Amino acid sequence: MRRGRRRPSGRYPAPVIEHSNISLASLLDRAADGHESASQAVLTALFKGGAFVPVTDTGSVVFIPGDEQQPTLLGFTDAGLGTQLLPAAAGMVHCDAARLRDILEKTGVAALVVRSGNGQAIFPEPVLRDWATYGSGAEMRLDWSTDPVAVALRDALARRIREFPAVRSAWVAQVRWQTSGEEDLMLHVAVDEDLPSASADRLMQILLREEVDPGLGHSKIGMLALNTTTHAETIAELDRRGLDTVRHDPESGRIQVISREYDDPSAAPAKDAAPRPRPKRRWFGRS
Repeated sequence: MRRGRRRPSGRYPAPVIEHSNISLASLLDRAADGHESASQAVLTALFKGGAFVPVTDTGSVVFIPGDEQQPTLLGFTDAGLGTQLLPAAAGMVHCDAARLRDILEKTGVAALVVRSGNGQAIFPEPVLRDWATYGSGAEMRLDWSTDPVAVALRDALARRIREFPAVRSAWVAQVRWQTSGEEDLMLHVAVDEDLPSASADRLMQILLREEVDPGLGHSKIGMLALNTTTHAETIAELDRRGLDTVRHDPESGRIQVISREYDDPSAAPAKDAAPRPRPKRRWFGRS
């Protein structure tokens, strides 16, 4: 194995942790061709047991290959295996899935490759992000919301989505972060354009500047853009969650609004609940 490229991504202590991710190693070793895809079972094992990442004597993460190729974050199912295959590293640091994703995000490296004794798996950064959001190791939980601000966002989307031909669908959800317990509102926006999406960013700006004023003290409102091709599985999962959804067909101009509120009016906010944020433009209908 060729000497890795070293790129700082924070400092990590270098001592070897005396255990291994046996479940992940077993799955990778069983792969007939030695190259296991990021299947559900493999992702579950990675998120439960993490991996060992090589570091320099100063604590910087070691990346491979050399400077002439796109760098990759390398991990091992066992610290001893990592030391054997990459002797140039000063040590192996155990990283859970959250830290692995943090390294990828901060360095801009596109993929994680995890080696076992007889196999390996490639984990593109978007796959890890999606699994952290929607898989069994989810860091956040999405639910339907009757928050008046969420309802106002849904209605505002129905009014303004036609202005953005690249935007195909949007979902409004209440998100609960598993680690902190905090709750926010989240818009997922599916677009037919490359990410990062200028259309999704502009739509979000218009919603918050011209349509909906959450008011002081309201929880945060976030937005995540999804590509209709790259994130097709994620989009299908969002459709299964029963969230308030606004769909847009640019060719016909048809807008479809889907909400449990229309199926069960009793689920709408109570009459004595806090008033909805007043829209600045009249809602003109839905189909």
